[in-house]
Amino acid sequence: MHSAVFLIEFGAIILGLGLLGRFAGRFQFSPIPLYLLAGLAFGKGGLLPLGTSEEFVAIGAEIGVILLLLMLGLEYTASDLVSNLKTQYPAGLVDATLNALPGAAMALLLGWGPVAAVVLAGVTWISSSGVIAKVLGDLGRLGNRETPVILSILVLEDLAMAVYLPIITALLAGVGLAAGSVTLAIALGVAGLVLFAAVRYGRVISRFVSSNDPEKLLLVVLGLTLLVAGIAQQLQVSAAVGAFLVGIALSGEVADGAHTLLSPLRDLFAAVFFVFFGLHTDPASIPPVLLPALALAVVTACTKIATGYWAARRAGISAKGRWRAGGALVARGEFSIVIAGLAVTAGIEPSLGPLATAYVLILVVLGPLTARYTEPIATRLSDRRKPALTPETHEALPGAASATEDNGTVHRS
Repeated sequence: MHSAVFLIEFGAIILGLGLLGRFAGRFQFSPIPLYLLAGLAFGKGGLLPLGTSEEFVAIGAEIGVILLLLMLGLEYTASDLVSNLKTQYPAGLVDATLNALPGAAMALLLGWGPVAAVVLAGVTWISSSGVIAKVLGDLGRLGNRETPVILSILVLEDLAMAVYLPIITALLAGVGLAAGSVTLAIALGVAGLVLFAAVRYGRVISRFVSSNDPEKLLLVVLGLTLLVAGIAQQLQVSAAVGAFLVGIALSGEVADGAHTLLSPLRDLFAAVFFVFFGLHTDPASIPPVLLPALALAVVTACTKIATGYWAARRAGISAKGRWRAGGALVARGEFSIVIAGLAVTAGIEPSLGPLATAYVLILVVLGPLTARYTEPIATRLSDRRKPALTPETHEALPGAASATEDNGTVHRS
């Protein structure tokens, strides 16, 4: 009877997530907010709390985080990361400063303490690579001049996660300064070693993992990832970082094949992760933090737009491209929830989870809108600010005698 109830509950969750994903796809927006709302509906204080399947959902959620970071690592080669780090680090520093500080300041204003401030800084800092990549594809901007700038900022954020997550893990574990420094040193040492090995011996590693049989390739890559993630977590480095480093170490045909095979698993367990986060958030706890979440969303939407604009201007992109770059970076999503989930599990601040949920819900919906409309709105406002061309100024302009008037607009010949 117990297993029957479990199968019914878990089957209903998966079926519901599939239907929500289809609904989101029909209207061309991210399913993340729907997954979070589903978790709120079936969690404590929701419409229909789960019973027997919650423990399995928790394990699935942990696997979801690991697969998210693995797939992210598969997107990049070690040489790509090193190249981006060398050329785009000023944009990364501006991004971290403008977008992490508002989150830290909000946590301190709410009286949550320094550890919560570091956590909320990460929540507001990291953009959603998945949502942004989908939006750029939907808008047909993958070939635009500003797109490499956007992707470079996302790569730097992802690389920063390899340093940030161990720091958060140590802080949440409550270890002292000495132990935390050792943990961070281990994390940086492992990350550096993996990057060196990937650059120097990437082909050897990929050849060892490679297999013409999809089943064997799937088992080896998935098993290796879970093993490394477990060892990393045992060392208090973060399982997610371990998975990310495994993804970086694989390249070429192996990375492409693993990406194809693991994408459905990633989508399944990532959806379960968002549901799990929602399960641990009481819907009644969201209204009290809705105003701070909305204020934080507005501020950090503006700071992300400023980040993209500055980085695109530095790369020599035109004004329209700068606004498009800024608007595309606004969306927050999976990694903001990953960071907040660590804090919720550690129990450092009861209101942090609800605030992060509301914040991500707002920006994951707002992000595609800013990507689409920031540039047209900025262009229209800029045109309105230009002084009207009076007859006196028109006559004074060089070449005014050859100008023609068409539908009330003066055109230079």
